[in-house]
Amino acid sequence: MSRAWIAVASAEHVRIGREGGFMQVNHGKEAPLRRLQPGDRVAYYSPHERIRNGAPVQAFTALGIVAEGPVYQGSMSAGFQPFRRDVRWLPARDAPIRPLLAQLSFGGPGWGARFRYGLFEVTAADMDLIAAAMAD
Repeated sequence: MSRAWIAVASAEHVRIGREGGFMQVNHGKEAPLRRLQPGDRVAYYSPHERIRNGAPVQAFTALGIVAEGPVYQGSMSAGFQPFRRDVRWLPARDAPIRPLLAQLSFGGPGWGARFRYGLFEVTAADMDLIAAAMAD
């Protein structure tokens, strides 16, 4: 049975992953990616446009399905080889989180705290709501 996940990254980094057909989390750590399995759904939440001092985004910025294949290392720059998983990204538009908070199981007071983990599991109902908001 597939699971549903929220990953967190700047919108700029999400675009790089979408273009390359992969995802990374937690500054390239391997262990969190091993929790995902082929067929799992994943949505990216982007708090900001850039990793440091970027304009606020506070929206879901990518939606996809984890592809077959192992976690692997990619190359972003000299000396930085983050771990990745391949993802089949779906057509989707950005969906601001604030209109969804009242309906999401994690949308109560302190909703932002969970995002600090970089990757967390959500219910199928949460993912269905996010996917509907991102529908092209």
